[in-house]
Amino acid sequence: MTTLPPTQHTMWQRSTTRRFLKWLFCWRTVRRGLIGVAGLITLLALLYTEENIRGKRAWDTYRRDAEARGEHLDFKALIPQPVPDDQNFAATLFIQSWFVRSNYVFRQVWKGDNYDQAEAHVRDRVAKPDAPTRHFLDLVAWSRAFDVVRAGKMTGSQNFASGKLDLESRAKAAPSVLGGLKTNDAAFAELRAASQRPFSRYPVKYDLDNPWAILLPHLTNVRQACRRLGLKASAELAAGQSQDALEDVKLALFMADSLKEESFIISYLVRIACLQSAIQPVWEGLAEHAWSDAQLQELQARLQQYDLVVDMKRPLETERAAGVLTTELVREKGLGYLAGLGNETSSPDNHSFAAFIGFFIPRGWFYLEQFNYCRLFDTMLGTGLGTTKKRISPSQLAAGTREVEQELESGSSKIIHHRFLAAMLLPALEKFIGKGLQAQTATCQAAIACALERYRLANGQFPDTLDALAPRFISQMPHDVISGEPYKYRRTDDGQFVLYSVGWNEKDDGGVPGKTLFDEKEGDWVWQYAS
Repeated sequence: MTTLPPTQHTMWQRSTTRRFLKWLFCWRTVRRGLIGVAGLITLLALLYTEENIRGKRAWDTYRRDAEARGEHLDFKALIPQPVPDDQNFAATLFIQSWFVRSNYVFRQVWKGDNYDQAEAHVRDRVAKPDAPTRHFLDLVAWSRAFDVVRAGKMTGSQNFASGKLDLESRAKAAPSVLGGLKTNDAAFAELRAASQRPFSRYPVKYDLDNPWAILLPHLTNVRQACRRLGLKASAELAAGQSQDALEDVKLALFMADSLKEESFIISYLVRIACLQSAIQPVWEGLAEHAWSDAQLQELQARLQQYDLVVDMKRPLETERAAGVLTTELVREKGLGYLAGLGNETSSPDNHSFAAFIGFFIPRGWFYLEQFNYCRLFDTMLGTGLGTTKKRISPSQLAAGTREVEQELESGSSKIIHHRFLAAMLLPALEKFIGKGLQAQTATCQAAIACALERYRLANGQFPDTLDALAPRFISQMPHDVISGEPYKYRRTDDGQFVLYSVGWNEKDDGGVPGKTLFDEKEGDWVWQYAS
């Protein structure tokens, strides 16, 4: 066998790879590597610890300050409290049936009735409030639609709009409208009887882990009931049945207020939509001088009880608390929980990759998400939840909204600066508050209009100024929820009057409305009667 000389080596022995591996796995290198890994682990541990402390400190400081101001961040504390069945409007069998599901669909008790079949075919300007002033309901159009429905001849292409809004035409149409609504008499009678109970707490399933999955099937039924009651009251007024109309307006107001204790923004919005339905026949009765002094006093007292600006606080707090709770649940269950928002059950098991990624996120980042969500929520409102002032400035709201939008406009900054959940969960508060201001303006104007009509009944004409109403016809004059000043008022040459708020632009336009009744760009919010 041939042997190599001692001075010669194989190619492997001479290779760079061999020398590198020998260096790599020598004890000195391994020791240095272990020291480096230990240092990296220590650095990461310090980073995690620092981020956890920083996030927890920021959140604890915010929570402490908010609770010191009397605000609530605990979602469960904002859930309506149970009430005894014998005192609960919503404990009747009729209302309980609204929560029965068949094939995952809740019962819609008004679906398919005469109103439901006629509504889609009536082109009523009041139903679609795109006009700058109020108008009477088109009872003639409703009458024709009901006649066709009862005859079983309604087709998809039929539309009804008469434009005949004079009292004589509406009076002739009223019996047909009331006849079309007669199928709802039993339901209205049960609701009226239940309205004698002092409290209302619908059987909503609040005890879900996911606050966004709470179902509110009663809202549609409440809204639909109020729309039918509003139409019925308008027809009764046209038919000269003002006491019946008053009872239906009162029931509609009660139905609206059955949602008052609920903690959700959507419940608040449905409530004020119901109020607007009830105010329409109040306006019609005032325009036609159909209400007696006693009826006006009852309506006025009822309308003056509303403080919808203060009532905003609870749903706003609940919305914020739901965001806080969501962040806590994401921290506990993993990022996969986010994909289940809106479902009645949510499990991170179905989103294992997201849960895996979430495992490496410092817990403090979730606290920073909570902090930034609440901070931006307050920024959007301008002055936090300061609704106790009973007035809100649209310009401050807009400034807060712009500031939040600027902070959230960059996609990467949402994650880097811990604003991801804020971008995902922050509601459109400006629109929500705008709806509340519109409804409060309408109730205030309606109450003042009742006092003005009472003055006219007593003196034969409307007063020159609102000051003449106190104290006999109104004990305390409501102020404009936007300006904080008294509502603007003047008598007109035809013996009528114009009553208005400065509106969304916070500018006195002399009682000239914008393009819609509650225009959000220009013009005043006006209460006046059609000439």
